Amino acid sequence: MNLSRRLPKALAVTVPLAAVLATAACGSGIDEKAASAAPVTTAAVAAPAAGDQAAKGTATANRLTVGTAGAAAQAALAKCQADGLGFVTVAVVDRNGNVQAMLRGDNAAQHTVEAARQKGYTAAAFGANTSDLAGRAKGDGATVADIDGTLFLPGGVSVKAGNASIAGIGVGGAPDGMADQACAAAGLDAIATSLQ
Repeated sequence: MNLSRRLPKALAVTVPLAAVLATAACGSGIDEKAASAAPVTTAAVAAPAAGDQAAKGTATANRLTVGTAGAAAQAALAKCQADGLGFVTVAVVDRNGNVQAMLRGDNAAQHTVEAARQKGYTAAAFGANTSDLAGRAKGDGATVADIDGTLFLPGGVSVKAGNASIAGIGVGGAPDGMADQACAAAGLDAIATSLQ
């Protein structure tokens, strides 16, 4: 089965309308014209109370909005540009490492894209700034640095709602990781009031 047929099925898990469209796309006999003619609306759905979720075996996860993630990325890149470091990449990721916003500065090398994402993910997953985590990656034998997708170099900051880590801002490409970290921190500062 090709990707174009699998993608609608993944969306169907969380979006009821997508279930109708996915079923139609997979040839279940539903009239595709009728399914595509259905009006598409968006509505806010109240999250069930915590007790209701536990009873149903589900959980919700806090996540930055696209506007907030974009604002953080823009502020981080602006700080780097002001410091003469416009050749960096900024990645804002959710707790699972999924990119929510990314800005690649002028002349940023390709390796900065993955470095920024990995620093953001590392900060989000461990709930701490990567400059504070770098010491954990040293030692004889296996360390946390061996975990796929992580990068224990300065340049990632954890975004928290209350005490919970919900996202990470990673910056890669400056000649010094602490310069990356300062830019990421500027991104966090720009959205701090929206996290309260």
